[in-house]
Amino acid sequence: MMSSPAAAPEPMHTRLEHDLIGEREVPHDAYYGVHTLRAVENFPISGQCVSSKPDLIVALATIKEAAAQANMELGVLDRTLGDAIVAACREIRQGALHDQFVVDLIQGGAGTSTNMNANEVIANRALEILGHPRGAYEHLHPNEHVNCSQSTNDVYPTAMKLAAWVGIERLMEAMAKLREAFADKAKEFADVLKIGRTQLQDAVPMTLGQEFGTYALMLEEDEARLERAMQLLREISLGATAIGTGIASHPDYAAKVCEKLSALTGLELHTASDLVEATQDCGDFVQLSGVLKRVAVKLSKTCNDLRLLSSGPRAGFNEIDLPARQAGSSIMPGKVNPVIPEVVNQVAFEVIGNDVTITMAAEGGQLQLNAFEPIIFYSLSQSIEHLTAACRTLEMHCVRGITANRERLHTMVEQSIGIVTALNPYIGYRNATKIALEADRTGRGVYELVLEKKLMPKEQLDAVLCVEALTKPQPWLK
Repeated sequence: MMSSPAAAPEPMHTRLEHDLIGEREVPHDAYYGVHTLRAVENFPISGQCVSSKPDLIVALATIKEAAAQANMELGVLDRTLGDAIVAACREIRQGALHDQFVVDLIQGGAGTSTNMNANEVIANRALEILGHPRGAYEHLHPNEHVNCSQSTNDVYPTAMKLAAWVGIERLMEAMAKLREAFADKAKEFADVLKIGRTQLQDAVPMTLGQEFGTYALMLEEDEARLERAMQLLREISLGATAIGTGIASHPDYAAKVCEKLSALTGLELHTASDLVEATQDCGDFVQLSGVLKRVAVKLSKTCNDLRLLSSGPRAGFNEIDLPARQAGSSIMPGKVNPVIPEVVNQVAFEVIGNDVTITMAAEGGQLQLNAFEPIIFYSLSQSIEHLTAACRTLEMHCVRGITANRERLHTMVEQSIGIVTALNPYIGYRNATKIALEADRTGRGVYELVLEKKLMPKEQLDAVLCVEALTKPQPWLK
Protein backbone atom coordinates (compact mmCIF):
# COMPACT_ATOMS: atom_id res chain seq x y z
CA MET A 1 0.00 0.00 0.00
CA MET A 2 1.48 3.31 -1.04
CA SER A 3 1.79 6.01 1.59
CA SER A 4 0.16 9.30 0.90
CA PRO A 5 2.53 12.05 -0.12
CA ALA A 6 3.75 14.34 2.67
CA ALA A 7 1.98 17.63 2.88
CA ALA A 8 4.00 20.47 1.40
CA PRO A 9 5.34 22.87 4.04
CA GLU A 10 3.54 26.14 4.26
CA PRO A 11 5.50 28.87 2.52
CA MET A 12 7.25 31.21 4.94
CA HIS A 13 5.92 34.74 4.63
CA THR A 14 8.78 37.14 4.10
CA ARG A 15 9.49 40.67 3.03
CA LEU A 16 12.40 41.73 0.87
CA GLU A 17 14.96 44.12 2.33
CA HIS A 18 18.32 45.24 1.03
CA ASP A 19 21.56 46.69 2.33
CA LEU A 20 24.91 47.50 0.75
CA ILE A 21 25.69 43.79 0.35
CA GLY A 22 22.47 42.91 -1.43
CA GLU A 23 18.90 41.72 -0.92
CA ARG A 24 17.64 39.29 1.71
CA GLU A 25 14.26 37.89 2.69
CA VAL A 26 13.33 38.82 6.25
CA PRO A 27 10.49 37.06 8.13
CA HIS A 28 7.37 39.06 7.46
CA ASP A 29 6.39 39.30 11.14
CA ALA A 30 9.87 40.32 12.36
CA TYR A 31 10.43 43.81 13.64
CA TYR A 32 14.14 43.52 12.95
CA GLY A 33 15.53 43.89 9.43
CA VAL A 34 18.30 42.84 7.09
CA HIS A 35 21.19 44.19 9.16
CA THR A 36 20.03 42.20 12.18
CA LEU A 37 19.46 39.10 10.05
CA ARG A 38 23.04 39.16 8.80
CA ALA A 39 24.36 39.67 12.31
CA VAL A 40 22.43 36.64 13.57
CA GLU A 41 24.07 34.57 10.84
CA ASN A 42 27.53 36.04 11.42
CA PHE A 43 27.79 35.75 15.20
CA PRO A 44 26.56 32.41 16.59
CA ILE A 45 29.00 32.81 19.49
CA SER A 46 27.66 32.89 23.06
CA GLY A 47 24.07 31.78 22.58
CA GLN A 48 23.02 34.81 24.61
CA CYS A 49 21.13 37.43 22.64
CA VAL A 50 20.66 41.08 23.44
CA SER A 51 17.15 40.07 24.57
CA SER A 52 18.77 38.46 27.64
CA LYS A 53 19.89 41.91 28.81
CA PRO A 54 16.74 44.01 29.27
CA ASP A 55 18.73 46.80 30.91
CA LEU A 56 20.69 47.26 27.69
CA ILE A 57 17.53 47.25 25.57
CA VAL A 58 15.90 49.86 27.80
CA ALA A 59 19.08 51.94 27.68
CA LEU A 60 19.14 51.82 23.89
CA ALA A 61 15.47 52.77 23.61
CA THR A 62 15.97 55.63 26.08
CA ILE A 63 18.91 56.97 24.08
CA LYS A 64 16.94 56.77 20.82
CA GLU A 65 14.03 58.59 22.45
CA ALA A 66 16.31 61.34 23.76
CA ALA A 67 17.94 61.65 20.34
CA ALA A 68 14.58 61.96 18.59
CA GLN A 69 13.47 64.65 21.06
CA ALA A 70 16.71 66.59 20.61
CA ASN A 71 16.60 66.30 16.82
CA MET A 72 12.99 67.50 16.68
CA GLU A 73 13.76 70.55 18.82
CA LEU A 74 16.77 71.36 16.62
CA GLY A 75 14.68 71.04 13.47
CA VAL A 76 16.70 68.12 12.19
CA LEU A 77 13.90 65.52 12.37
CA ASP A 78 10.33 65.85 11.12
CA ARG A 79 8.02 65.99 14.12
CA THR A 80 5.56 63.41 12.79
CA LEU A 81 8.37 60.90 12.32
CA GLY A 82 10.00 61.88 15.59
CA ASP A 83 6.79 61.43 17.57
CA ALA A 84 6.36 57.94 16.13
CA ILE A 85 9.94 57.07 17.06
CA VAL A 86 9.38 58.36 20.59
CA ALA A 87 6.18 56.33 20.93
CA ALA A 88 7.95 53.16 19.78
CA CYS A 89 10.84 53.77 22.17
CA ARG A 90 8.48 54.21 25.10
CA GLU A 91 6.79 50.90 24.35
CA ILE A 92 10.16 49.18 24.30
CA ARG A 93 11.18 50.85 27.54
CA GLN A 94 8.01 49.36 29.06
CA GLY A 95 9.07 45.87 27.98
CA ALA A 96 7.55 45.48 24.50
CA LEU A 97 9.38 43.76 21.63
CA HIS A 98 12.37 42.66 23.69
CA ASP A 99 12.19 39.29 21.97
CA GLN A 100 13.07 41.03 18.71
CA PHE A 101 16.58 41.84 19.93
CA VAL A 102 18.07 38.68 18.52
CA VAL A 103 21.74 39.53 17.91
CA ASP A 104 24.35 37.65 19.92
CA LEU A 105 25.93 39.78 22.65
CA ILE A 106 29.43 38.88 21.48
CA GLN A 107 29.87 40.33 18.01
CA GLY A 108 32.32 42.01 15.71
CA GLY A 109 31.79 45.58 14.62
CA ALA A 110 32.08 47.48 17.93
CA GLY A 111 28.37 47.00 18.68
CA THR A 112 27.04 48.08 15.27
CA SER A 113 24.83 45.01 15.06
CA THR A 114 23.21 45.79 18.41
CA ASN A 115 22.67 49.42 17.44
CA MET A 116 21.14 48.41 14.09
CA ASN A 117 18.96 45.81 15.79
CA ALA A 118 17.56 48.64 17.92
CA ASN A 119 17.23 50.99 14.94
CA GLU A 120 15.30 48.43 12.90
CA VAL A 121 12.95 47.34 15.68
CA ILE A 122 12.15 50.94 16.56
CA ALA A 123 11.72 51.91 12.89
CA ASN A 124 9.33 49.07 12.11
CA ARG A 125 7.22 49.69 15.19
CA ALA A 126 7.15 53.41 14.36
CA LEU A 127 6.05 52.55 10.82
CA GLU A 128 3.12 50.58 12.26
CA ILE A 129 2.21 53.53 14.46
CA LEU A 130 2.15 55.71 11.32
CA GLY A 131 -0.03 53.19 9.49
CA HIS A 132 2.65 51.68 7.24
CA PRO A 133 3.78 48.05 6.94
CA ARG A 134 7.05 46.85 8.37
CA GLY A 135 9.93 47.32 5.99
CA ALA A 136 8.41 50.40 4.28
CA TYR A 137 11.56 52.37 4.99
CA GLU A 138 10.80 54.96 2.36
CA HIS A 139 8.49 56.48 4.97
CA LEU A 140 10.72 56.13 8.03
CA HIS A 141 14.24 54.74 7.86
CA PRO A 142 16.31 52.98 10.57
CA ASN A 143 19.47 54.89 9.68
CA GLU A 144 18.21 58.21 8.41
CA HIS A 145 15.61 58.81 11.09
CA VAL A 146 15.98 56.51 14.12
CA ASN A 147 19.77 56.83 14.01
CA CYS A 148 19.74 60.54 13.13
CA SER A 149 22.76 62.44 14.58
CA GLN A 150 24.11 59.20 16.02
CA SER A 151 26.72 56.54 15.48
CA THR A 152 27.14 53.16 17.09
CA ASN A 153 30.36 54.62 18.44
CA ASP A 154 28.57 57.02 20.77
CA VAL A 155 25.27 55.16 21.26
CA TYR A 156 26.64 51.76 22.28
CA PRO A 157 29.08 52.87 25.00
CA THR A 158 26.47 55.24 26.42
CA ALA A 159 23.97 52.38 26.53
CA MET A 160 26.60 50.24 28.25
CA LYS A 161 26.97 52.89 30.96
CA LEU A 162 23.24 53.28 31.53
CA ALA A 163 22.73 49.52 31.71
CA ALA A 164 25.69 49.13 34.08
CA TRP A 165 24.33 51.87 36.34
CA VAL A 166 21.01 50.05 36.79
CA GLY A 167 22.79 46.76 37.40
CA ILE A 168 25.14 48.22 39.99
CA GLU A 169 22.21 49.77 41.85
CA ARG A 170 20.82 46.24 42.26
CA LEU A 171 24.25 44.95 43.31
CA MET A 172 24.60 47.71 45.91
CA GLU A 173 21.22 46.79 47.36
CA ALA A 174 22.21 43.12 47.59
CA MET A 175 25.56 44.01 49.19
CA ALA A 176 23.81 46.22 51.76
CA LYS A 177 21.48 43.39 52.79
CA LEU A 178 24.39 40.97 53.08
CA ARG A 179 26.30 43.51 55.16
CA GLU A 180 23.30 43.87 57.46
CA ALA A 181 23.12 40.09 57.85
CA PHE A 182 26.78 39.93 58.93
CA ALA A 183 26.26 42.90 61.27
CA ASP A 184 23.29 41.16 62.88
CA LYS A 185 25.40 38.06 63.47
CA ALA A 186 28.17 40.24 64.93
CA LYS A 187 25.71 41.50 67.55
CA GLU A 188 24.38 37.99 68.21
CA PHE A 189 27.90 36.62 68.74
CA ALA A 190 29.31 39.62 70.64
CA ASP A 191 29.79 37.61 73.85
CA VAL A 192 31.18 34.44 72.25
CA LEU A 193 34.92 34.14 73.00
CA LYS A 194 37.05 32.18 70.56
CA ILE A 195 40.64 31.80 69.42
CA GLY A 196 41.79 33.90 66.52
CA ARG A 197 44.27 32.47 64.05
CA THR A 198 47.13 33.76 61.96
CA GLN A 199 48.60 31.57 59.21
CA LEU A 200 46.11 28.90 60.35
CA GLN A 201 47.93 28.65 63.69
CA ASP A 202 46.40 29.54 67.07
CA ALA A 203 46.88 33.22 67.84
CA VAL A 204 45.08 35.17 70.57
CA PRO A 205 41.47 35.34 71.71
CA MET A 206 38.77 37.43 70.09
CA THR A 207 35.00 37.25 69.95
CA LEU A 208 33.06 35.60 67.19
CA GLY A 209 31.22 38.92 66.98
CA GLN A 210 34.46 40.70 66.11
CA GLU A 211 35.09 38.15 63.38
CA PHE A 212 31.67 38.63 61.80
CA GLY A 213 31.84 42.38 62.26
CA THR A 214 34.91 42.36 60.05
CA TYR A 215 32.94 40.78 57.23
CA ALA A 216 30.30 43.49 57.53
CA LEU A 217 32.91 46.26 57.49
CA MET A 218 34.67 44.83 54.43
CA LEU A 219 31.40 44.97 52.53
CA GLU A 220 30.74 48.51 53.71
CA GLU A 221 34.14 49.63 52.44
CA ASP A 222 33.50 48.05 49.05
CA GLU A 223 30.06 49.65 48.81
CA ALA A 224 31.74 53.05 49.19
CA ARG A 225 34.31 52.28 46.51
CA LEU A 226 31.66 50.97 44.15
CA GLU A 227 29.61 54.13 44.70
CA ARG A 228 32.63 56.23 43.67
CA ALA A 229 33.32 54.08 40.61
CA MET A 230 29.67 54.42 39.55
CA GLN A 231 30.08 58.16 39.16
CA LEU A 232 32.33 57.60 36.15
CA LEU A 233 29.28 56.30 34.30
CA ARG A 234 27.68 59.74 34.35
CA GLU A 235 30.04 60.92 31.61
CA ILE A 236 28.58 60.14 28.16
CA SER A 237 29.75 60.64 24.59
CA LEU A 238 26.49 61.23 22.70
CA GLY A 239 27.19 63.77 19.96
CA ALA A 240 30.60 62.30 19.22
CA THR A 241 29.15 60.35 16.26
CA ALA A 242 31.86 58.41 14.40
CA ILE A 243 35.17 59.34 16.05
CA GLY A 244 34.36 62.22 18.35
CA THR A 245 34.33 65.11 15.90
CA GLY A 246 30.53 65.27 15.81
CA ILE A 247 30.31 64.90 12.05
CA ALA A 248 26.74 64.72 10.65
CA SER A 249 25.19 66.21 13.81
CA HIS A 250 23.86 69.67 14.71
CA PRO A 251 26.34 71.88 16.66
CA ASP A 252 23.94 71.99 19.62
CA TYR A 253 23.01 68.31 19.49
CA ALA A 254 25.48 66.98 22.11
CA ALA A 255 24.28 69.39 24.80
CA LYS A 256 20.62 68.96 23.87
CA VAL A 257 20.64 65.15 23.81
CA CYS A 258 22.49 65.04 27.15
CA GLU A 259 19.79 67.27 28.63
CA LYS A 260 17.03 65.04 27.27
CA LEU A 261 18.70 61.82 28.38
CA SER A 262 19.26 63.20 31.87
CA ALA A 263 15.57 64.04 32.11
CA LEU A 264 14.50 60.59 30.92
CA THR A 265 16.85 58.64 33.21
CA GLY A 266 16.75 60.90 36.26
CA LEU A 267 20.56 60.90 36.30
CA GLU A 268 22.80 63.94 36.22
CA LEU A 269 24.68 63.08 33.05
CA HIS A 270 27.33 65.24 31.44
CA THR A 271 28.99 65.24 28.05
CA ALA A 272 32.68 64.33 27.99
CA SER A 273 34.91 67.38 27.67
CA ASP A 274 36.81 65.78 24.78
CA LEU A 275 34.63 63.54 22.64
CA VAL A 276 37.55 62.27 20.54
CA GLU A 277 39.20 60.97 23.69
CA ALA A 278 35.93 59.62 25.08
CA THR A 279 35.18 57.65 21.90
CA GLN A 280 38.34 55.58 22.15
CA ASP A 281 38.87 55.35 25.92
CA CYS A 282 37.39 52.41 27.86
CA GLY A 283 39.09 53.32 31.12
CA ASP A 284 35.80 53.83 32.96
CA PHE A 285 34.86 50.21 32.37
CA VAL A 286 38.32 49.03 33.40
CA GLN A 287 38.11 50.92 36.69
CA LEU A 288 34.59 49.71 37.40
CA SER A 289 35.59 46.12 36.69
CA GLY A 290 38.56 46.53 39.00
CA VAL A 291 36.25 47.50 41.85
CA LEU A 292 34.01 44.53 41.07
CA LYS A 293 37.09 42.33 41.24
CA ARG A 294 37.90 43.82 44.64
CA VAL A 295 34.37 42.99 45.83
CA ALA A 296 34.73 39.45 44.48
CA VAL A 297 38.14 38.86 46.07
CA LYS A 298 37.01 39.96 49.53
CA LEU A 299 33.69 38.11 49.26
CA SER A 300 35.56 34.96 48.29
CA LYS A 301 37.95 35.39 51.24
CA THR A 302 34.93 35.66 53.55
CA CYS A 303 33.48 32.46 52.10
CA ASN A 304 36.82 30.71 52.55
CA ASP A 305 36.60 31.64 56.23
CA LEU A 306 33.03 30.38 56.55
CA ARG A 307 34.04 27.05 55.04
CA LEU A 308 36.99 26.73 57.41
CA LEU A 309 35.08 27.78 60.52
CA SER A 310 32.30 25.29 59.76
CA SER A 311 34.61 22.43 58.75
CA GLY A 312 34.02 19.12 60.47
CA PRO A 313 31.78 18.26 62.15
CA ARG A 314 34.18 16.00 64.06
CA ALA A 315 37.59 16.46 62.44
CA GLY A 316 37.53 20.17 61.59
CA PHE A 317 37.23 23.56 63.29
CA ASN A 318 33.51 23.08 63.92
CA GLU A 319 33.20 26.57 65.41
CA ILE A 320 30.02 27.50 63.55
CA ASP A 321 27.26 25.64 61.75
CA LEU A 322 26.04 26.75 58.36
CA PRO A 323 22.43 26.04 57.41
CA ALA A 324 22.12 22.58 55.87
CA ARG A 325 20.91 23.21 52.33
CA GLN A 326 21.15 19.77 50.70
CA ALA A 327 22.62 16.30 51.01
CA GLY A 328 26.31 16.58 50.28
CA SER A 329 27.26 13.28 48.77
CA SER A 330 25.92 10.58 46.50
CA ILE A 331 27.87 7.93 48.44
CA MET A 332 28.61 9.25 51.96
CA PRO A 333 25.46 9.20 54.11
CA GLY A 334 24.89 12.17 56.38
CA LYS A 335 27.43 14.43 54.69
CA VAL A 336 26.46 18.10 54.34
CA ASN A 337 28.68 20.46 52.35
CA PRO A 338 29.06 24.26 52.49
CA VAL A 339 27.47 24.62 49.06
CA ILE A 340 26.45 28.27 49.36
CA PRO A 341 29.94 29.62 50.13
CA GLU A 342 31.26 27.30 47.41
CA VAL A 343 29.02 28.79 44.73
CA VAL A 344 29.98 32.31 45.82
CA ASN A 345 33.65 31.34 45.50
CA GLN A 346 33.00 30.25 41.94
CA VAL A 347 31.29 33.52 41.06
CA ALA A 348 34.33 35.33 42.43
CA PHE A 349 36.63 33.30 40.21
CA GLU A 350 34.48 34.23 37.23
CA VAL A 351 34.53 37.95 38.09
CA ILE A 352 38.31 37.89 38.39
CA GLY A 353 38.52 36.25 34.96
CA ASN A 354 36.07 38.76 33.52
CA ASP A 355 38.30 41.55 34.78
CA VAL A 356 41.21 40.12 32.80
CA THR A 357 38.99 39.98 29.70
CA ILE A 358 37.87 43.59 30.16
CA THR A 359 41.44 44.71 30.72
CA MET A 360 42.70 43.04 27.55
CA ALA A 361 39.75 44.27 25.49
CA ALA A 362 40.29 47.86 26.63
CA GLU A 363 44.00 47.60 25.90
CA GLY A 364 43.34 46.05 22.50
CA GLY A 365 41.62 49.08 20.97
CA GLN A 366 43.35 50.92 18.17
CA LEU A 367 43.37 54.60 17.29
CA GLN A 368 39.98 56.35 17.43
CA LEU A 369 37.74 53.43 18.43
CA ASN A 370 37.73 50.31 20.54
CA ALA A 371 36.13 47.53 18.52
CA PHE A 372 35.89 45.20 21.50
CA GLU A 373 33.22 46.94 23.56
CA PRO A 374 30.76 44.03 23.07
CA ILE A 375 32.98 41.64 25.05
CA ILE A 376 33.52 44.38 27.64
CA PHE A 377 29.78 44.72 28.12
CA TYR A 378 29.23 40.96 28.09
CA SER A 379 31.88 40.40 30.77
CA LEU A 380 30.91 43.43 32.85
CA SER A 381 27.22 42.54 32.86
CA GLN A 382 27.98 38.95 33.83
CA SER A 383 30.11 40.15 36.74
CA ILE A 384 27.43 42.54 37.98
CA GLU A 385 24.55 40.09 37.62
CA HIS A 386 26.33 37.11 39.11
CA LEU A 387 27.77 39.08 42.03
CA THR A 388 24.27 40.38 42.76
CA ALA A 389 22.84 36.86 42.76
CA ALA A 390 25.76 35.58 44.86
CA CYS A 391 25.25 38.25 47.53
CA ARG A 392 21.54 37.52 47.72
CA THR A 393 22.13 33.78 47.92
CA LEU A 394 24.79 34.10 50.60
CA GLU A 395 22.60 36.39 52.69
CA MET A 396 19.34 34.45 52.44
CA HIS A 397 20.55 30.86 52.33
CA CYS A 398 23.62 31.01 54.54
CA VAL A 399 24.51 33.98 56.76
CA ARG A 400 21.05 34.51 58.26
CA GLY A 401 21.02 30.93 59.53
CA ILE A 402 24.55 30.61 60.92
CA THR A 403 24.78 29.41 64.53
CA ALA A 404 27.73 29.32 66.94
CA ASN A 405 28.98 26.15 68.62
CA ARG A 406 29.51 27.92 71.94
CA GLU A 407 30.70 24.99 74.04
CA ARG A 408 33.27 24.01 71.45
CA LEU A 409 34.56 27.57 71.24
CA HIS A 410 34.78 27.88 75.04
CA THR A 411 36.73 24.63 75.32
CA MET A 412 39.17 25.68 72.61
CA VAL A 413 39.90 28.96 74.39
CA GLU A 414 40.48 27.16 77.69
CA GLN A 415 42.89 24.73 76.02
CA SER A 416 44.61 27.35 73.93
CA ILE A 417 48.25 28.29 74.40
CA GLY A 418 47.58 31.59 72.63
CA ILE A 419 46.13 33.22 75.75
CA VAL A 420 49.65 33.33 77.20
CA THR A 421 50.26 36.39 75.01
CA ALA A 422 48.02 38.40 77.32
CA LEU A 423 50.40 37.58 80.19
CA ASN A 424 53.51 39.10 78.58
CA PRO A 425 53.17 42.43 80.43
CA TYR A 426 52.95 40.61 83.77
CA ILE A 427 55.29 37.61 83.64
CA GLY A 428 57.60 38.65 80.81
CA TYR A 429 58.16 37.15 77.34
CA ARG A 430 60.69 34.54 78.55
CA ASN A 431 58.42 33.17 81.26
CA ALA A 432 55.45 33.26 78.88
CA THR A 433 57.45 31.25 76.34
CA LYS A 434 58.33 28.63 78.95
CA ILE A 435 54.69 28.34 79.96
CA ALA A 436 53.64 27.97 76.30
CA LEU A 437 56.18 25.24 75.61
CA GLU A 438 55.25 23.29 78.74
CA ALA A 439 51.56 23.61 78.02
CA ASP A 440 52.11 22.29 74.50
CA ARG A 441 54.35 19.44 75.71
CA THR A 442 52.16 18.29 78.60
CA GLY A 443 48.70 19.16 77.35
CA ARG A 444 48.05 21.15 80.52
CA GLY A 445 46.38 24.56 80.47
CA VAL A 446 48.17 27.91 80.65
CA TYR A 447 46.00 29.01 83.56
CA GLU A 448 46.90 26.13 85.86
CA LEU A 449 50.63 26.30 85.01
CA VAL A 450 50.84 30.02 85.81
CA LEU A 451 49.16 29.44 89.16
CA GLU A 452 51.30 26.38 89.91
CA LYS A 453 54.51 28.31 89.31
CA LYS A 454 53.16 31.26 91.31
CA LEU A 455 53.89 33.69 88.52
CA MET A 456 50.68 35.65 89.17
CA PRO A 457 48.08 35.74 91.95
CA LYS A 458 44.74 34.14 91.04
CA GLU A 459 42.74 37.37 91.29
CA GLN A 460 45.05 39.17 88.88
CA LEU A 461 45.18 36.20 86.49
CA ASP A 462 41.38 36.01 86.40
CA ALA A 463 41.17 39.72 85.62
CA VAL A 464 43.75 39.50 82.83
CA LEU A 465 42.09 36.48 81.22
CA CYS A 466 38.51 37.78 81.27
CA VAL A 467 36.68 38.28 77.96
CA GLU A 468 36.88 42.07 78.15
CA ALA A 469 40.63 42.10 78.75
CA LEU A 470 41.40 39.48 76.11
CA THR A 471 39.59 41.14 73.21
CA LYS A 472 40.53 44.84 73.42
CA PRO A 473 43.33 47.07 74.70
CA GLN A 474 43.38 47.39 78.50
CA PRO A 475 45.51 49.27 81.03
CA TRP A 476 47.97 46.95 82.69
CA LEU A 477 46.60 45.57 85.91
CA LYS A 478 49.09 45.80 88.73
